[in-house]
Amino acid sequence: MKKHPRLPCHVAVIMDGNGRWAKKRNLPRISGHMEGIHSVQDVVEASGELGIAYLTLYTFSKENWNRPESEVSALMSLLVKTFHEEISELDRNNVRFNVIGCIDDLPEETRNKMLQGIEQTKENTGLTLTLALSYGSRIEITEAVKSICRDVAKGSLSPDDVNEALISSRLYTADIPDPDLLIRTSGELRISNFLLWQIAYSEFYVTPKLWPDFRKKDYLEAINSYLNRERRFGKVSEQLNS
Repeated sequence: MKKHPRLPCHVAVIMDGNGRWAKKRNLPRISGHMEGIHSVQDVVEASGELGIAYLTLYTFSKENWNRPESEVSALMSLLVKTFHEEISELDRNNVRFNVIGCIDDLPEETRNKMLQGIEQTKENTGLTLTLALSYGSRIEITEAVKSICRDVAKGSLSPDDVNEALISSRLYTADIPDPDLLIRTSGELRISNFLLWQIAYSEFYVTPKLWPDFRKKDYLEAINSYLNRERRFGKVSEQLNS
């Protein structure tokens, strides 16, 4: 599978099921989040080995701020702790670290660590690992539209200049290609306000496995499923094979 010519360039993952994983074991919810870090390590490592260029992980949504304060606080602390433990390893492995979302919402220490990671790894040329933090796709699109409206009001853009490429260029993901493959764990059949614009043509892979149970073998199964699909983008098979 490594260096396969049809490997997805960009894989996005909705990492779901940490809380249920912990509940099944009568553990506090944070235990599920801690175990889920091992799954992140597996998926990042496998992506680098395969030669996948972009991996985006839905880590914390705008809606997640509505969770109990104690869980949010524990999650932010876990994020900082994991950053300390992993950023040097990511840097050594030529991984470029990135964050999308409303980063100003994050506690100061968490925000500063994320910015530090972006700066530290900005020259790396391997896998681009993006964490979606305090992310919401509707807000992302709304902000993009506002930005375009301001330019139209100033006269630097005409309404006729507005097209798909322009809107894409105003999203958090402006310098990232759209995902080829979207993976969701825990069996939920929804996309939870994640990359609504960008996944218009993505292939979906849903697994009942909870995120802490989703490991390298499961990730490779998802990639293999993708490799066996025919992406037609509105065409018919005969056109693709001609």
